[in-house]
Amino acid sequence: MSTELLEEIRKRPPRTLDCPVLVTERLVLRAPNVEDMDAIADLANNRNVSAMLQSVPFPFTRKHAAEYILRSVAGEMGYCAYAITKAEDGAFIGACHIKDREEGEGLSLRYWIGKPYWNKGYATEAVGSLIDAAFRATDIDALYVSNFAANKASRRVIEKQGFEYIGTSEQNSLVSGLVIADNYVLEREKWIGQLSKCA
Repeated sequence: MSTELLEEIRKRPPRTLDCPVLVTERLVLRAPNVEDMDAIADLANNRNVSAMLQSVPFPFTRKHAAEYILRSVAGEMGYCAYAITKAEDGAFIGACHIKDREEGEGLSLRYWIGKPYWNKGYATEAVGSLIDAAFRATDIDALYVSNFAANKASRRVIEKQGFEYIGTSEQNSLVSGLVIADNYVLEREKWIGQLSKCA
């Protein structure tokens, strides 16, 4: 990794978007920074992870990780890009962000968790926090998410949050090529109803 690229990351001004730190029972969601670079490179450099994502290459290098951090700092990943970290020790375990949809109104949600942290409920916890933040901080009527049809674990995360299936589409993945994706929506009214049930 070049010293110049590391310096560029450190010198970039912070984004001006209001993306507060999100804290859950076991997690802290905060802006990615240069200290995350090695962990990002390590966890994303796994074909089992990148095969289920659109824009993550394999192999995934420290240079890719640095570029991801630069884009996040610049606000190019969407409205809010978060490093998902463990509250107990600060370990980076994955990432998530919200951004404008490519087609239509509303925002879309994307996320990934490193393989050592699968099947521990971390994705559900992080996604739930990000959903709440998206609806509280904006006036959107709906939040959208999609997952590759083969990714059953991600589907369970999405369904636990109350998203409703709205159809399939074809998506291009750098690793998997053209894949079928399942698309989901969570409307504000349903989100409010879910909050009322939890109160």
